[in-house]
Amino acid sequence: MKLFIETLGCPKNFNDSEGIAGIWEKAGMSVTEKLDEAGAILVNTCGFINDAKKESIDRIFDMARYIEEYCEAEPDSEKKLLIVSGCLSERYGNELFDEMPEVDIFLGVNDYEKLPEIVRSFQRGKRMKSFSCQPDAFSEFSARKIGENPYSMTLRIAEGCNNCCAYCVIPQIRGRYRSRPVESIIEEAKLLASKGCRELMLVAQDVTEYGRDLYGKLKLPELLRSLCRIDGIEWIRLMYCYEDKITDELIEVMASEEKICNYIDIPLQHVSDDVLKGMNRHSTSESIRNTIDRLRNAISDIHIRTTLITGFPGETEVDFDELLDFVEEYRLERLGVFAYSREEGTEAGDREDQIDEDVKAARADAVMRMQLEISREINEAKVGNTMKVLVEAIDEEGAYTGRTQYDAPEIDDTVIFRADRTLAPGDFVNVRITDAFDYDLVGRMEE
Repeated sequence: MKLFIETLGCPKNFNDSEGIAGIWEKAGMSVTEKLDEAGAILVNTCGFINDAKKESIDRIFDMARYIEEYCEAEPDSEKKLLIVSGCLSERYGNELFDEMPEVDIFLGVNDYEKLPEIVRSFQRGKRMKSFSCQPDAFSEFSARKIGENPYSMTLRIAEGCNNCCAYCVIPQIRGRYRSRPVESIIEEAKLLASKGCRELMLVAQDVTEYGRDLYGKLKLPELLRSLCRIDGIEWIRLMYCYEDKITDELIEVMASEEKICNYIDIPLQHVSDDVLKGMNRHSTSESIRNTIDRLRNAISDIHIRTTLITGFPGETEVDFDELLDFVEEYRLERLGVFAYSREEGTEAGDREDQIDEDVKAARADAVMRMQLEISREINEAKVGNTMKVLVEAIDEEGAYTGRTQYDAPEIDDTVIFRADRTLAPGDFVNVRITDAFDYDLVGRMEE
């Protein structure tokens, strides 16, 4: 049977889907990118905030309608199975099982390795659900499927989270933090390099927490040094780093190792001490500013990405003004913002001092309007510079798109450029920047 996988959500979910595909193929079946070829369709969902939940539910129904229409058009064909997995399934699987009879199988985030067995034993008309509680388990996905363009790959170094932020349900979904052994991570990184990976993106719910549970101390700096010794890997990118664990040792490794991108993703969420305390964050306004200063002092061209939340319960106008002042003062190179999403089962969701939806949205818009101007000015300062670019695609008119070391895929800026010779995804080229926009650069390749 062929499996089609639709993935929603963050890079960690895409990493999970590659693991699912590998498990499926290891069991002797195949994965397809064509819906009409698939005997089973799996939707790997996100359940982090309301917008993500809605998108996941809409996509499930889209697939259910597709299967129904396919059956009408091909009445002699066997009905395709519809499988739902991921965070939404793990969190609401029992309720969704009752409310979505269109779905044949619901699968939890700890049950991916069971998927081939579940499908093979599936009896038409008898729907199934599988949610195993394995808080100490870590699926390493040793059979992970590597795609046709493996030049940029995620490398998951841990699962779960211990931070227990007041607005977040990830610990309930993914369990406690479990680090992956160093040896296993290095082995997978070498495999990815041998298959053509040039950029490794380290992912976890909290990358900076890596190692404490296994080794009794934070081991990310040592892990990075080992990864930098692997031939073939040219860029190593740090995602999901918590500010309070960005140590001087980590900064020194970032500054001294050429393969580590001068880029770091730090989800700050806010800078008001009162809001941070309400969020159960371990950072303070002072520590955030100190960490940014330390990073910029050590790495002059560091590009810092962050996400912010507006409208958290109890956020006052004074708190929000402090956030705006911070955005204007520190001019972070990459910034996204979310209006607070009230989640059942969280400490913040139970608070009575909720902010009106219109106010939350207006505050988010105000932050992004300010950031738009900052982003444009930062990009305009790059005009005239020659930058190393990782090629990703070419359009019908012959223009290439790619990224610099300062940009993660999907979420950050792109470089659009022309070249005098044929390039392939995964190539590195030098591009002279000739023009700049809010979130894109334009240039021409230089030999």
